[in-house]
Amino acid sequence: MALLLRHSRKLRRVHGVLDCERGSIARHFSASACSTTLKKEDGVSNSSLEYGKKAGSLSISQDRKSGKDTHKFKQVSPQEARGLYSSNRVLISATGVNSLFSCGQVVLARHFSSAADLPAHEEIGMPSLSPTMTEGNIARWVKKEGDKVSPGEVLCEVETDKATVEMECMEEGYLAKIVCGDGAKEIKVGEIIAITVEEEGDIEKFKDYKAPASSAAPAESKPQSESTEPKGEEKELPKAAEPKATKTEESSHSGDRVFSSPIARKLAEDNNVPLSSLKGTGPDGRILKADIEEYLSSEAKGTKKEAAAAPGLGHVDLPNSQIRKVTANRLLKSKQTIPHYYLTVDSRVDELIKLRSELNPLQDASGGKKISINDLVIKAAALALRKVPECNSSWMNDFIRQYHNVNINVAVQTEHGLFVPVVRDADKKGLATIADEVKQLALRARDNSLKPEDYEGGTFTVSNLGGPFGIKQFCAIVNPPQAAILAIGSAEKRVIPGTDGQFEVGSFMSATLSCDHRVIDGAIGAEWLKAFKGYLENPTTMLL
Repeated sequence: MALLLRHSRKLRRVHGVLDCERGSIARHFSASACSTTLKKEDGVSNSSLEYGKKAGSLSISQDRKSGKDTHKFKQVSPQEARGLYSSNRVLISATGVNSLFSCGQVVLARHFSSAADLPAHEEIGMPSLSPTMTEGNIARWVKKEGDKVSPGEVLCEVETDKATVEMECMEEGYLAKIVCGDGAKEIKVGEIIAITVEEEGDIEKFKDYKAPASSAAPAESKPQSESTEPKGEEKELPKAAEPKATKTEESSHSGDRVFSSPIARKLAEDNNVPLSSLKGTGPDGRILKADIEEYLSSEAKGTKKEAAAAPGLGHVDLPNSQIRKVTANRLLKSKQTIPHYYLTVDSRVDELIKLRSELNPLQDASGGKKISINDLVIKAAALALRKVPECNSSWMNDFIRQYHNVNINVAVQTEHGLFVPVVRDADKKGLATIADEVKQLALRARDNSLKPEDYEGGTFTVSNLGGPFGIKQFCAIVNPPQAAILAIGSAEKRVIPGTDGQFEVGSFMSATLSCDHRVIDGAIGAEWLKAFKGYLENPTTMLL
């Protein structure tokens, strides 16, 4: 999962494979997955690489007599590119081309050299360990330079946008060079993090190895030689020239207001840059577009200047973990792009509390985990989703995807950030099983040791701030691509009218359902809450 294009002893020189006087290497860009193939036409052989989203080919041809290389780019449609391939596979040596690939990603880097100056090796890149991962951090290396590695052994621990995940070795060899050491931050997916070799004697040759300057290129990058757009694609309209800021466009001088041009303000807003923390280089200290760009550039390089604090105000700046930054971005996007609405219902939970008190002694006797109110809530939510499947769905722009599995994410707060591990098929599991799984997942979340399968694939989320913190009622933010999240408050005793004109005391719990109005209409959300309330107030029906 982490390996890029491999250079191993199995590789052969291009001309040796092609067995002809004149050979060429061609790289083709299409929507298909990466592939390397061989084709012969009219005595001329071509090796082709296919990847990415754009269609075209870059050829490097070498004449065996003169030894000179010629580069040629030809644009082709995706259909024509696919027609270039056959089932025969050719492995390319490092004589003319080094190409780096990442699973599910566009080719990340490439450089050409006239001769292969390094022995056979494998370039290991930052893997994509979750659907939303674009970059990761190296928590620590388990293996050291010079160590022998075997398939299945853990190379390092990678901090993703979800959790810290162990990265395993795919092939046997020796770890020759660690490019990104312990604590390396914001490594783009596909960027080289290590080199492995097959022979122990080759380790020393990579002592001074340095990865290419840009081993992670954006998916939208196009060959410079491309002059026309592929058929079927709309041409991108040229951007209008940015208007120059004038005095009338700038912020007025008033008190402590920040002076900035409209372009600078727009750029700062788009990138969440606090203008108050910057010192402008324009007239009278005005903040210009160049100041914002310099700030963003220094931030990308990890050299961002310390934000200014109010005079006389003591403070400490706490660095954000990868998961906290990603969570912040995802929640912000959810709140800005999903039309939220909220439904709240109070349920009497005396019978629920009674059932729990009856079940837990049985759990103690059998050595099982105690069942919590939250476990009962998860079960009730899962059964309600089975009864009202419209709430177990996602907005997919052109259609609504309704899931057959009921997988409940459970919000767990840790010192590393907010985690949402998943209980799969919660509607089909017993309360004892749910209780055991939730406690194990929460423990792994607090230890920062969740694996992708522990948090991916959820269809609905439950967040409980009542039991642990005593919060009476709150509204949670929808966790995309899900369409709803349930916020559980604490149970409280209330005096209510009883029989024969008497009063009685009952325990009530507040539950608020946050819905994506694109997917769940108000009546559907209300129907789900009615079903959920029914299970809480008649909990024995969950055991049937």
